[in-house]
Amino acid sequence: MVTHTPWEIESADANPILGDAHVPESPVGVVLVIHGFLGYKDYGMFPWLARAFAAAGFITHRFNLSRSGMTNSIETFERPELFEKDTWNAQVHDVSLVIESIQGGALVGARYPLFLFGHSRGGVTALLTAGRKARGVRTLAGVVTAAAPSFCCSWTDEQKREHMERGYSEVVSNRTKQTLRIGRAWLAEQLEDPAAHDVLAHARDTECPVLVVHGADDPTVPASCADEIARAAGQGPPVVIDGADHVFRTPNPMPEGAAPSPQLSRLAGLAAGFFRGLAATD
Repeated sequence: MVTHTPWEIESADANPILGDAHVPESPVGVVLVIHGFLGYKDYGMFPWLARAFAAAGFITHRFNLSRSGMTNSIETFERPELFEKDTWNAQVHDVSLVIESIQGGALVGARYPLFLFGHSRGGVTALLTAGRKARGVRTLAGVVTAAAPSFCCSWTDEQKREHMERGYSEVVSNRTKQTLRIGRAWLAEQLEDPAAHDVLAHARDTECPVLVVHGADDPTVPASCADEIARAAGQGPPVVIDGADHVFRTPNPMPEGAAPSPQLSRLAGLAAGFFRGLAATD
């Protein structure tokens, strides 16, 4: 049996990190599921993946990054002002706080090996967290990236200049049709400290095993990014799933009780198998 418990902790700037814990009867490890850009803990595949990882024996925490702009009301971005303030450093800090909360006993899972699973930009956040060796991260047992880019920013120099001059850039959510702002701070920290935002360097510096998974038909992030991350991590070639797009053929929302796509099942099986193999040797 798997129990499901919502939780909430405070970020460094006192904004909530909202999460859900999926806890099996006899756990062997803990998995943190990290969403990407415009994502959130209840998006598409994440609830199903959390249940799948829990069924495989892993306490699974899926959570909203504190500046995602999302709350438990998933129809809209209720906190667009937080979305505008989001940065990579804030995301790494959030993940570190969740890890600290687990290790300190505020969240369940203190006695077990810890893994990160990051989708899309969440995969970047996972690699930055692991490579920077943020607080508590030396205990990481493994990282899985799914459809992750190999960079923090793909903008041209001209786009960067325009962003800094204007103070923000805009993006439209296809889901909610809201126009959201990316604030100056997101780029400013990258310009001020490019080494801290070098994804491939952090992949090289990650001391735990890394599994890189990508979709062969991903129209959002090219599969070449998976090759670059895998080479940098030095853990063998990436696994490219035939027929998988950026979200592994999963609708948002994924209907309750719906069967996963073959591509999502493959992703879950690869990740769970990777986690189980490492947990057995921990």
